[in-house]
This record gives sequence, structure tokens and C-alpha cells, in this order.
Amino acid sequence: MRSIWNGAISFGLVSIPVKLVNATENHSISFRQIHLADGGRIRYRKVCELDEEEVSGGEIGKAYEDADGTMIPITDEDLAQLPLPTAKTIEIVAFVPADRIDPLQMDAAYYLSANGVPAAKPYTLLREALKRSDRVAVAKYALRGRERLGMLRVVDDVIAMHGLLWPDEIRAPEDAAPDGDVTVRDAELDLADALMDTLGEVDMDSLHDDYREAVEELVAAKAAGEIVLPDEPEDTGDGKVIDLIAALENSVRAARKSRNVEGAGDGDGGSGMADVHPIKKTSSKTTGTAKKTTHRTPTGKTVTRSGSSTAKKSAPKSTGAKKSTSTTKNSTGSAGSRTTAKKTAKKTATKTATKKRAASSGGTTPKKTAPSRKRTSA
Repeated sequence: MRSIWNGAISFGLVSIPVKLVNATENHSISFRQIHLADGGRIRYRKVCELDEEEVSGGEIGKAYEDADGTMIPITDEDLAQLPLPTAKTIEIVAFVPADRIDPLQMDAAYYLSANGVPAAKPYTLLREALKRSDRVAVAKYALRGRERLGMLRVVDDVIAMHGLLWPDEIRAPEDAAPDGDVTVRDAELDLADALMDTLGEVDMDSLHDDYREAVEELVAAKAAGEIVLPDEPEDTGDGKVIDLIAALENSVRAARKSRNVEGAGDGDGGSGMADVHPIKKTSSKTTGTAKKTTHRTPTGKTVTRSGSSTAKKSAPKSTGAKKSTSTTKNSTGSAGSRTTAKKTAKKTATKTATKKRAASSGGTTPKKTAPSRKRTSA
């Protein structure tokens, strides 16, 4: 990073050579002014009011305007002769607790970098002393032609300096508070506390400039010749008087819903959670628009699947039908075997009865009659 100031930190009798670099940067998108009629660039020119001629930078100096409008010229040599002990020095004047610094005084932020190898040891000494004391250093320094107030603190392993406004530059908050006496009920405070608890904390690194991103998208779309349609504005209430209790309750519900959606599964299915419905069992004929896939089983059979869950359900049904068919065949076969067994038993019983009758009549068996032989010969 490019340094914007070179000097030293005055820590008692210890001098620490340092370089001052900007700790922040501006990411806002800048625009140019153009002539709407022809798109020509509009530029500012420095023109003298007396002769109305354009003046170059080398011909421009400083002056102080008096109350009556008189211009009092002030040269760089005049300013250089002023006693300014902090011209090249960051002079530490005190060490105070961090909470003694009013955030309203905070201004620009800088990093102090050790300038050279000899500065490493005293720089580290000051940094570790600030860490152990849990305090910040208040210092004076000069930058861009004026003396300023600063606060030194440790950020990671670097000493950072925040420019501070002088105490007399902080305006009193006169007429900023609401007029009249306003009473806040306990119920409203409870809802406000609930809203604060629901919103919870945030990772500061996750915050970003949504407006800048929208401007970048707009510029890219117009550069590509695309037509950009305006978004519908959100209803912000237009400053209307609202029911504070109802607004707080709605805010708490909305915050809980947002948290539940971000959690995607946390909670007990309350507000903001998605409803879960069981998958209905359907046959392969009623799979609707589900994508059908054909799969060949290890046994050589072809099964048509409809979706990941339906396929599992439809396959057993076809198997069940086959089972019922085979069961029917088995039951038919067993019924036929029972009928054959009955016929065999009946014939055996008839032969047994005939033998008994023959034995009782003298032991001879009657011969077949002639008509039977005639039928056979015929």
C-alpha cells in the first residue's frame, strides 16, 4: 500500500519511524456529468472572476476570506514558519480506556507501518504495551496542513490510528429528541426485546452493499443494450401512524420466519417451516408425468420404473401379481391330485369287495360273458 505520510511516533523519549497508509477504501460508483442533448462530457474549469480567463494550477494560491469579503493571501511559506511540533510526529499525549472515546469523534482510519528495520523493536514494544494495558493511546499529528487528534489501538499485529474530531467539533444533539413526553409500556418493551433476541447477532463480514451491486448490474445491462424494467417499490408505510404493538408482533413473526428459512430444518415446524407431506403409493399406471426408466434385473426381467420412490413401490406389486398366479396354479394342481386319489381309492375298494364275494361263493371267479367277447370281435 502506498504511504500518504512519513514521520515518527513519539513515545516519551522513544522515537518510532512509521509510514501512514489508508486503512479504508471507497467502493462507491462514481458518475460523470454529461450534456443530455448530445451526451458530451461536462467539465469544471477554474476561471478568474475578474478577467474571466481560465487559470492553470500553478497560478492558483490560498487566501482567507474575511467577514467583509476581503481576501487575505496566505502562502505556503507563511504556514511553514508556524510552530507545529507535530508536523512530522505522532505525539502520544495520554493512554485512556477505549470506552472513554466517544464514537461520534471517529473519523478516518489508518495503518501505521514500521519504517525500516531499526523501527521494528520499538514498534513491537508499543504494540505489546497497548495490548497488555487494554487501553488506547491519544495522540496529536499533522496532516494536510492542519493539526489533528488521533487514537492508536492494536488491530491483529498492526498499530492502527483513527483520526478523531476535536471535542469542540462535536455538535450538541439539540432539538433532535422527540417533542413532548412519550410513555412506553412494558408490553411494548417486551416485544422490542423479543424482536432484538430474534434478530440476534450478525457476522459483520457477511454484510455488503446491495445498492452498489444493483447499480453495477444496471450499468452492465445498459452497456449490453438490454431493456431494464424498474422493480416494484416496497411498501414502507409512507410515514403513516401505525399500531406499534401490531407492528412489533408482525416484525417478530417475520424475523422468526426468516431465521427458520435460513436454518432450513431447525425448530419444531412452527411458523416459517415448510410443510412435509408423505409420498403417496401409486401403481406404475398412475405415475403421471414422472420420468420412466427401464432397468434389467439380475434375473433377466425388465422392470419399468417411474421416479425414484414410485419404482420401488410398483415393482413389488407386479411381483405380487405373479405370486398370486403361481399360487392359483398350485392350488389347481393340488385339487386335481386330490380328485385322482379319490378315484384310485374307490377302485381299490371295489376290487376288494369283489374278491370277498368270490371267496364266499366257493372260491371261483365268474368268467366274462359271451356278449362281451362278441362286442370285442365285432
